[in-house]
Amino acid sequence: MTTQKPTFNTADTVARVRGYLEGLQARITSALEDIEGPQSQGGARFRSDAWRRESGSALQGDGITRILEGGRVFERAGCGFSHVSGPRLPPSATQHRPELAGAPFEAMGVSLVFHPRNPYVPTVHMNVRMIAAGTGAAGTGAADQAGQGPICWFGGGMDLTPYYGFDEDAVHFHRACRDALAPFGEGLYPRFKTWCDEYFYLKHRNEQRGVGGIFFDDFAELGFEQSLAMTQSVGDAFLGAYLPIVQRRMHMDHGEHEREFQLYRRGRYVEFNLVWDRGTHFGLQSGGRTESILLSMPPLAAWSYQREPQPGSPEALLTERFLQRRDWI
Repeated sequence: MTTQKPTFNTADTVARVRGYLEGLQARITSALEDIEGPQSQGGARFRSDAWRRESGSALQGDGITRILEGGRVFERAGCGFSHVSGPRLPPSATQHRPELAGAPFEAMGVSLVFHPRNPYVPTVHMNVRMIAAGTGAAGTGAADQAGQGPICWFGGGMDLTPYYGFDEDAVHFHRACRDALAPFGEGLYPRFKTWCDEYFYLKHRNEQRGVGGIFFDDFAELGFEQSLAMTQSVGDAFLGAYLPIVQRRMHMDHGEHEREFQLYRRGRYVEFNLVWDRGTHFGLQSGGRTESILLSMPPLAAWSYQREPQPGSPEALLTERFLQRRDWI
């Protein structure tokens, strides 16, 4: 499908998208602090770490990394906003766009991963982003001589990674994803759901990362305004998709057995993020801020050699039912 050239080349457009993303980060982190509860009862708060890369370096820009650690509900939760530009797109961003290899670029987005303390609460990932590349990108916001500006596209999505599976949680999450996309076309949810299943797949394990959700990349086919609106709809749907699941599971009783299994499954999460994730590769290849790029890592993880769950156990059910591609709606 031909990529459109939207009017991204104005400062007010940059400010509008950035304002939305900063507001989204603030809303999400505030909601998590509400779930954590009062600090006097063990509820944690996000640490806000603003950063800036000055001109003269390979990558320049700024962002805010917000990180919560050691909480009552979340063992580690990272939610980062970044707005960066550089002289040339890294290889991870041009594998599907070879004509843009070496082009200057500008990228902004919000990315989060939340690792809960209770093994019955699933880990979640969400991100929404916009990338512009070509003449007029790389932080200038200026149009090229033809007045066309850079090529712009969107990406993002959300996916759920349970340690102990519940059908109602998977169904709720997928319905929220479907409803976020519905105003923009009937075919988007099944298409992005399949894309998510294919993307969040550990090829070296022949295993899905979780129960999926939605994923999209290199997306501009609705034109700038509608593609942006769709991306915002995904971001806005996140809290409604995830927090009801947290509230359902966060007080469930568990013991050392469930905790140990949670750490083992977290090891798979680490494997995917380091080996296969294009976002991680993009950040590292473009010279991004390592602490912010790796905020998705869990605080603790474990590996076991050729581990096999007991037949009929909840741990076996995770693999047999929930780590399979299926229609949850």
